Amino acid sequence: MQGLHLTADLHDCQCDTRWLTDAQALGVRCVAAVHAAGLQPVGQLFHRFPDTDAGPGGVTATVLLAESHLCVHTWPERRAVTLDVYVCNFGGDHSAKAQRVLDGLLALFEPTAADRQALQRGRAIAAAS
Repeated sequence: MQGLHLTADLHDCQCDTRWLTDAQALGVRCVAAVHAAGLQPVGQLFHRFPDTDAGPGGVTATVLLAESHLCVHTWPERRAVTLDVYVCNFGGDHSAKAQRVLDGLLALFEPTAADRQALQRGRAIAAAS
């Protein structure tokens, strides 16, 4: 379970509104970001929430990875996004790939501010003697 968990809360996103409201378009971009980083998608789910009095519904996009997951949640009425990328490092260190996924999505959403966090999860397993 040792790996890297990256999160980012994006504020005042300057991107085209479709990236905040179009589940299918966002899902395609998420899968493309995963492939571009060299990770392996094994499943996906993209969901758009209904419109409300506050405005258009947001999107949840999830890509299951052989290495773990990518989740994106949008709030178009706030022009905000949360990103969550976790990679386990069982078969190798995928940390740089996770960072490439996060960086690619940051570029897509164009936030004026981003609160980023990185958490090293689990413990490295010592080699057996």
